Amino acid sequence: MLSESRLVKISKYLSYHLRHAPEKLGLKLDEGGWVPVLDLLESAKKDQFPISLEELKQVVDKDDKKRYSFDFTDKLIRANQGHSIKVDLQLKEALPPDILYHGTGQKTVESILHKGLSKMSRHHVHLSADMETAKKVGKRHGKPVILAVDAQTMYKAGYPFYCSDNGVWLVESVPPEYLQLI
Repeated sequence: MLSESRLVKISKYLSYHLRHAPEKLGLKLDEGGWVPVLDLLESAKKDQFPISLEELKQVVDKDDKKRYSFDFTDKLIRANQGHSIKVDLQLKEALPPDILYHGTGQKTVESILHKGLSKMSRHHVHLSADMETAKKVGKRHGKPVILAVDAQTMYKAGYPFYCSDNGVWLVESVPPEYLQLI
């Protein structure tokens, strides 16, 4: 059984290399963001960060945000979203709930309420279906603030929404008129 600190350390390592810099391990993600599990494990070992297959399975299974997935064969792995590199996660458009939530730090609220939410260096803006998850996200950026997104009205106005494998809602941007400070 993995210790909590080892689980976090492996998860951060995977996040960096599967979402932002696979080339630093000599990996090449396919167009869907997948990489062979054995290539990942071998590359991590060469990088002086050995991960066992059992540890990898535990991280995928126990990661609180379900950041990673194995394919149906368990021979490929990928990050579910949050990439800053070009990948096609093959997401299908989905009907969002009426309200979604975005957690942020207090220092960015004024700008967000004025300009809206933008994806920045990522592929999409990340939204949560519940306030508790949004609050956890916001805590990573200082004092947490939660914004409600009028997702249903946005959807009816033609904004496509997607839901990743781990339940994170994704959209290109959120104009300020669809945001409300909670």
